[in-house]
Amino acid sequence: MNAPADIKVSALPEGESRYFNREASWLAFNRRVLEEAANPAHPLLERLRFLSISGSNLDEFFSVRVAGLKEQQLEGVEERSYDGQTPTQQLEKISAEADALIAEQQRTWLEPTALLALSGVEVVAPDALHADEKKWLRTFLSEQILPVLTPQAVDPSHPFPFVPNLGFALVFAMVDSADKEPVNEVLMIPASVPRFLPLPGKKSRFVSIDAGIAAHLDVLFPGFELIAAGAFRVLRDTDIEIEEDAEDLVRTFRSAIKQRRRGRVIRLEFSHGTPENLENLVREGVGAEHALIAESSGFIGIADLQQLVDVEGHPALRFAPYTPRFPERVKEHGGDCFAAIRDKDFVVHHPYESFDVVVAFLRQAASDPDVVAIKQTLYRAGKQSAIIDALVAAAEAGKSVTAVVELKARFDEEQNILWASRLERAGVQVVYGFTQWKTHAKVSMVVRREGGSFRTYCHFGTGNYHPTTARFYTDLSFFTASKRAARDAAKLFNFISGYVPPKGLELLVMSPVTLREKLTQWIDAEIANAKGGKPAAIWAKMNSLVDPRIIEKLYEASEAGVKIELIIRGICCLRPGLPGLSSNIRVKSIVGRFLEHSRIWCFANGARMPHAKARVLISSADWMPRNLDRRVEVAVPLENTTVHAQVLDQVMVANLIDNQQSWVLEGLTGRYDRVHDSKKPFNLHTYFMTNPSLSGRGQSLEGKKVPKLKLEQGG
Repeated sequence: MNAPADIKVSALPEGESRYFNREASWLAFNRRVLEEAANPAHPLLERLRFLSISGSNLDEFFSVRVAGLKEQQLEGVEERSYDGQTPTQQLEKISAEADALIAEQQRTWLEPTALLALSGVEVVAPDALHADEKKWLRTFLSEQILPVLTPQAVDPSHPFPFVPNLGFALVFAMVDSADKEPVNEVLMIPASVPRFLPLPGKKSRFVSIDAGIAAHLDVLFPGFELIAAGAFRVLRDTDIEIEEDAEDLVRTFRSAIKQRRRGRVIRLEFSHGTPENLENLVREGVGAEHALIAESSGFIGIADLQQLVDVEGHPALRFAPYTPRFPERVKEHGGDCFAAIRDKDFVVHHPYESFDVVVAFLRQAASDPDVVAIKQTLYRAGKQSAIIDALVAAAEAGKSVTAVVELKARFDEEQNILWASRLERAGVQVVYGFTQWKTHAKVSMVVRREGGSFRTYCHFGTGNYHPTTARFYTDLSFFTASKRAARDAAKLFNFISGYVPPKGLELLVMSPVTLREKLTQWIDAEIANAKGGKPAAIWAKMNSLVDPRIIEKLYEASEAGVKIELIIRGICCLRPGLPGLSSNIRVKSIVGRFLEHSRIWCFANGARMPHAKARVLISSADWMPRNLDRRVEVAVPLENTTVHAQVLDQVMVANLIDNQQSWVLEGLTGRYDRVHDSKKPFNLHTYFMTNPSLSGRGQSLEGKKVPKLKLEQGG
């Protein structure tokens, strides 16, 4: 999109786009994650966790985003991104930035490694072991590891072995000592083999699997002489494409998952010093003629450092343990979730408040003889899911249970197929939703017989029904017995299961039906208020902001005088703070102990924020084209006074005033600058770990004051 003729963007250089490139913005986010690995304020093992996460993030980036661009390039697609770049141009730029990021990961790995060694967690080279440790390692490798490994010669009668996505392998050039015949060998390291072998003893000392094997090649290859060696790692295209007219969606997905394991090689990474002849052997063997090739200066597979993070003991090297609170409001009703919800709407703020309340809600529904029906969306539920157990128990108890299982949840497709099979065996009516749209909304509804009629209880979430991620993702769970919410939730499920258009929605806003239109209307209302001399502001928190139509609307609002505060954890394609374009927009990103995941939208609605008149919604949707046009999403207006105050005056203000784990986006360069304030330090996560929420605190906590937060810059 081009700038309107009457808008002069004085700060934007000639030829520069009005948007940041999506992929470059994502890499900038992962750089912020990596920066936390070098943050001396974090305990050492937590720094290592950030480093591992940055590696895992980058792996997914190559396997999904770079893979998509590579496919477009190979097929000659010249469609430009929103910022005007072709796939080839994007690949050139992001490849260079990704390589720089990987080099920074290697440098970052060195400092915590040295400090960890002083603290009792050490990765040791085999030649630095004591004599008894060397003896133990040789025995352990011979008896426990080598039987699992399968060396494979590569010659005309032995084709190159298949290397799966994220596969790590060693490659050797050797000579048979008997007949002096050369042989090339490939040794796959199976995913079941740990990347680090723990040495016996009280200290946490490890030997990497590749170093251990390299030091004992005489055990694996007796009678052979080593000429040269190297290591490599493969990243493949992991995207799944499904035809819209697929006759059997589950069978189609099972087939696609198998094909994904053999996807095109996108990136091939070699260890430093791997000889050229072995590199060529591997390139040809894995079919990497179009892949990005890189040589690592250090440790290959940064994501594998998670094994060291999980080492037992060493509490001083981790964040102090935190136990989430169970909402007092539910406790005061004897653990009866329905009674608590009937009494008053409330919000549960994860991970500060326990996800167990969501599980308890469904377990109570499963065991309550007055409950007649349960309907539930499932996008990601985890491998050990109490949610699935509750739905199975409800169906086995004779209740009508409907589960919308999204097969297109990336990297969870296989697990979701398994859950769907289990649910169907128990008698649950499983619905797979739309072929062309993902069902991303997070909704539960429970229908209960009460006093001769039925009452519906609803749960709406900003995050998945996933007990594990709920321990470190910040999300909101909203419970209500509102009749309007119940009627709209029923229309949502009928839309998904029976393709019945959800007409006449009373409370909820839903994509791809009404969400984009409503969002535009709310921004337009703020523009009108600004032009009319009334207070006008927008506060929004989400994971990503990409949609160009919404960005343009925000630019228009900014130059009309609307004050806009955006908290965007990850991708942000909007350029903030530029005269003539976005002078009233500020963008910040928060990266810290917990992963910011909640989506919250606030519109001043003619009052100075924060204010009880403001329009406040929580949602499952980010502001991206896919969320607004190609997914089933829900946004829920918060009307209860206490819930409204909790989300606006407490959650949003805390996010805005955090100055200990925040970064501010510079609109011209795309650089993020860390916020520093030692005079009035305020840490968002610490605040919520030490203060109860407003709506879930209950009568027993009413006398305890929650420190009131003040937004000094106003809104």
